[in-house]
Amino acid sequence: MSLQYVSNFNNLKCVNLKCQTRAAGVPCVILSSRLSLGPALLFVKTSQGTEEGRRFYACSACRDRKDCNFFQWEDEKVSEMRLAAREEYNRSHQPFFTHRQNVDRYKNFVLLPLSKRRFCQERQQLLMPAEWEKHSDHQFLCDITTAQLKSPSQLLYPLENKKTNAQYLFADRSCQFLLNLLTGLGFRRVLSVGTPRLHEMIQSKASQEEFNVRSLLLDIDFRYSQFYTEDEFCHYNMFNHHFFGGEAAHETCRKFLCEENGERIIMVTDPPFGGLVEALASSFKKLMAMWRETEKEGHDNREMPMFWIFPYFFESRILDFFPSFSMMDYQVDYDNHALYKHGKTGRKQSPVRIFTNLTPSMIVLPEEEGYRFCTVCQRYVSSGNQHCEICNSCTSKDGRQWKHCVLCNKCVKPSWFHCDNCKCCTLQKHSCEKSDSGCFVCGKAGHKRSACPSLSHGRAACQSDKKKGQKTRKRIKMLICKRLAMKHAIFSKRKVKNKKKKT
Repeated sequence: MSLQYVSNFNNLKCVNLKCQTRAAGVPCVILSSRLSLGPALLFVKTSQGTEEGRRFYACSACRDRKDCNFFQWEDEKVSEMRLAAREEYNRSHQPFFTHRQNVDRYKNFVLLPLSKRRFCQERQQLLMPAEWEKHSDHQFLCDITTAQLKSPSQLLYPLENKKTNAQYLFADRSCQFLLNLLTGLGFRRVLSVGTPRLHEMIQSKASQEEFNVRSLLLDIDFRYSQFYTEDEFCHYNMFNHHFFGGEAAHETCRKFLCEENGERIIMVTDPPFGGLVEALASSFKKLMAMWRETEKEGHDNREMPMFWIFPYFFESRILDFFPSFSMMDYQVDYDNHALYKHGKTGRKQSPVRIFTNLTPSMIVLPEEEGYRFCTVCQRYVSSGNQHCEICNSCTSKDGRQWKHCVLCNKCVKPSWFHCDNCKCCTLQKHSCEKSDSGCFVCGKAGHKRSACPSLSHGRAACQSDKKKGQKTRKRIKMLICKRLAMKHAIFSKRKVKNKKKKT
């Protein structure tokens, strides 16, 4: 049984994934926080070798049922009682305050003297003096400065659940590089989709006279509404293109995308790496469509400039949806991720790169960090990425120098070797999938153990045996219950008779 995600913007057919973000109107609920995540996504379960499968709705953002247990078959008839219960649950799990109330609270909080500024670490909430008593048993920070309020990503706890939020934040090095690159390219408006640290760096510099860049943050983390106005932050789910603020938030985004005084705009996004590329691509295309609608005539075929920050091993998936994109060699690193750090070597270095639809030669990478310009490829590459004369390209993806395999007719990782059985390059210590021994189960060649027909028949037989066993156990239980009932009836009758005899 395999899981597939179904999408209405592309008739994609993959072995493991197939997707359709067409689930508007079916709201799901996240159990671990106080808010719904908007429309669910439509998936399909298919059996081996069959196209048909049963479709179901599941949470758009959570990949673990422990975080969100929403599940509904597409053809399932949901009772009025269940719908009412779901609506009631959604209502009861809304945030404590609306975005407008949070903005008003922030204005009042800034007016407080430093000694009365407190932040509850347990509720992740700015506290007014009247609320101290309610939070007396919580841990909180005192004397919150203006600098801390302007850097909320350092004040708030990062949501690091890999299967839900994966909120890893840019290191100062990467954040400053991105900002310098954007301003150097002449962009004056930045649509920051899931990049709170870049947004706050832009906001903190907004007061400087020579700095004229504006940013709008679209993020699923509603806690940021405590620090930004409705024109600076929209509560947004990038997996289903859902604006939680409704039409007002959608209009805020649309207005920001409008061309004003010739200011150039770019979208910068840093999605959770475990997220479905198909769902993300669908949402980004919708944001691009919003931008095209606001553009003046003559720009119908243009794409909005974009930086998609993602691991390099997703390159082929991203290029499937955005063929105009290319991957830069710059290593993006994060403050709160143990592995994704710049400067490490081999497999320990950060695999995160920038995918963009801008001309590669425009993206100038810092030479002091070891990047150099390849005159043949017309782009900046890492120092270890040597140009291959046969491929006519700088082929390395991970920063190391790759080697060319004549048999594969392409460059491969330096630790890989050509395997005559597999007919391709792979690690030296590996199990040959195409070896003469064949499948582990039946011994035949041409398929893996997971796709073995014998195994599927065995599973089917096992399942039928299981069902038979369950029926047998049910029958035995019924017989036992009947016998006990009969014994109880006989015993109670004897009791009654004995009582009558005594009287």
